[in-house]
Amino acid sequence: MRNCRLCRAEGRGTDPVGGAPAPGVPGYDSAGLAVLNKGIKTRKVKGRVADLASAVPARFKGGIGIGHTRWATHGVPSDVNAHPHLDSSERIAVVHNGIIENADELRAKLTADGAEFASETDTEVLAHLIARTVKDTDTLADAVRTALKSVVGTYGIAVLDAERPGEVVVARNGSPIVLGIGEKEMFAASDVAALVRYTRQVVHLEDGELAVLDSDGFHTFTMDARETAKEPLTVDWDAGHYDTGGYEHYLLKEISEQPETVARTLRGRLDDRFHIAHLGGLNLTPHETRAFRRVKIIGCGSAYYSGQIGAQLIEELARIPADAEPASEFRYRNPVVEHDTLYVAISQSGETYDTLAAVQELKRKGGRVLGIVNTVGSAIARECDGGVYLHAGPEVSVASTKAFTSTAVAFGLLALHFGRVHDLSPADGRRICEGLRRLPGQIAEILEKEQEIAELARKYAGHPSMMFVGRVRGYPVAREGAQKLKEISYVHAEAYPASELKHGPLALIGPDMPTVAIVPDDELLDKNLTTLGEIRARGGQVLMVGHRVAEPKLVDDCIVVPKNEVELDPILLTIPLQIFAYHAAVALGRDVDKPRNLAKSVTVE
Repeated sequence: MRNCRLCRAEGRGTDPVGGAPAPGVPGYDSAGLAVLNKGIKTRKVKGRVADLASAVPARFKGGIGIGHTRWATHGVPSDVNAHPHLDSSERIAVVHNGIIENADELRAKLTADGAEFASETDTEVLAHLIARTVKDTDTLADAVRTALKSVVGTYGIAVLDAERPGEVVVARNGSPIVLGIGEKEMFAASDVAALVRYTRQVVHLEDGELAVLDSDGFHTFTMDARETAKEPLTVDWDAGHYDTGGYEHYLLKEISEQPETVARTLRGRLDDRFHIAHLGGLNLTPHETRAFRRVKIIGCGSAYYSGQIGAQLIEELARIPADAEPASEFRYRNPVVEHDTLYVAISQSGETYDTLAAVQELKRKGGRVLGIVNTVGSAIARECDGGVYLHAGPEVSVASTKAFTSTAVAFGLLALHFGRVHDLSPADGRRICEGLRRLPGQIAEILEKEQEIAELARKYAGHPSMMFVGRVRGYPVAREGAQKLKEISYVHAEAYPASELKHGPLALIGPDMPTVAIVPDDELLDKNLTTLGEIRARGGQVLMVGHRVAEPKLVDDCIVVPKNEVELDPILLTIPLQIFAYHAAVALGRDVDKPRNLAKSVTVE
């Protein structure tokens, strides 16, 4: 039997047999693997995949195996808490992505029955549960199904049985599982990125589905043992997409790719005859589009901030009330779901758990949901009624850059489409089409200022905190800028509407609290310049990002970006903030692609 492997990670995967990392592997604190060879052999370490590779002996071989890179939820990062986890008899090995909510209750019952636990994790509960069940079932698949009926929570798991060495059983509920189909070998992972070095033929499991993998293929079924039919998809990305391409970090590569990725997002979608955006994937007729009276956008982190830019675009161009909300809050507040509201869910990976759960709740209540995602075949893409694929290519670094920008551009297309169906004039439609087409070239102009921006980043990186401010169109840009700085440089950063400074935050302003001010050349320019004067009057340093150089009495430094249409300017204003955050992080010696405590695809609550 040739290798039937599980490549699995939070966000990215590892090759558990070879021990080499898949591209990126960001956002984890420990790594481990288990192989079958006359029993189960394991190696687990706190640290990176490179540390695991050093700990694996030369003769550590097996025909089938599972691997894992852990992002801690239960128990501190340690060798013992690293996955895979085994039961007391070392017959069953499990790797797990997700959270078992009733782990304490199950652990107490298993302990009372004589189980001995070695770790603090919720995952070890699964190994003991399956080990207890497997003795009374005919197959490992039946044992896994039976054990999971006792589990409350989310999981993407893979299971080995020392007494059934020819197969791996995987199961999904809320955390992604993707199967890879090779030549006389099978793979499974939590992310397509772990698979593209081996195969481009993939199958996505749905929630509540399980699969048995062996060297000849796979079969899938539900929790009640009903067989399901799955058709493989061909992934457009290949291993070359995950190479750093000579850049020092994936993040810098992805920032630099944005002229190309924005062009791909726009390609084939602008109509010069009617000055409208062609978005056939929306699955909406003009009549249905006109019937919506409100747009609600949901996302998490940077996706949420891009949604705020999107809401502004939709209101300005289509004159439809629109707002954005964190998906993690939306799903818990028992929202009123109206028939004439269109909901838009954003996720780069298409697997963000909070967003996926919000989409499922909306669908349960009869809401119409569109998705803006980057990953074809992902869970959110499958759940939504229609949507827009970004075509930005794989994003490896934990901090989102090119996916954020492409999402904002996708909202420009969506707003143009809605606007022309409603009351946006042909002249304004032409103006926005031309503005969208200028974006790739203008982004390239900003990237040419990298060294200038890098010098400013080094100048300000030593400050313990920074304030980011912007008005209306500039406010979500400020929020995204603060997000980038704090998540990769660990410099504390806060974002406020510029008009809110005088209502409290101005008390923080002083020589040790620089302000990054987003100042587009729009109808609010004079008000923004007044705000800069208020900051300078209190001894605050000001770094202005805008379309012109301000008077020295108002600012210490300026980053000037090209001017587009006022509605589209926020897209360009975000680019220098990405470069600024990157070089501040480098100056401070941070692990830029793998910031502490964070994961790329957040598939847990």
